[in-house]
Amino acid sequence: MVGLFKAKKSAHTVKILVVDDEPDFIDIIKSGIKPYHYDVVTANDGREGLEKAQNEKPDLILLDIKMPIMDGYEMLKRLRNHQNLKDVAIIMVTKFFQPKDIAFASSYGIADYVVKPFSLPDLIERIENTLQNKNLAQSVKTIL
Repeated sequence: MVGLFKAKKSAHTVKILVVDDEPDFIDIIKSGIKPYHYDVVTANDGREGLEKAQNEKPDLILLDIKMPIMDGYEMLKRLRNHQNLKDVAIIMVTKFFQPKDIAFASSYGIADYVVKPFSLPDLIERIENTLQNKNLAQSVKTIL
């Protein structure tokens, strides 16, 4: 099913912020989602990620947990407490998969949780599903 909901060219290009301190991971994501015409912005830690989120206003954030300066947990908390960023869709992409990690992230309303290593087609499908669900939710809000 990957590719079924490819981002359509429109006045608004979907922007994805990737926050991770592993350059190889960022390169894999950028090359893997390039065919989908997403605008990819990157950050190497939570502090830089917060700044880029405020400036770039992404549609989706792929967020790691363990990073220097500010970890993903703290960034997640700050995003959810920020008036203009609290509704941004977030997919955690991390090596941590203990129930406490998943429960913490879920308590902050993440869209999905992906454990590294992952299959690129699976991640792309989760990205597309998250964006589709976000668009449907926005449509319902508009109707109501």
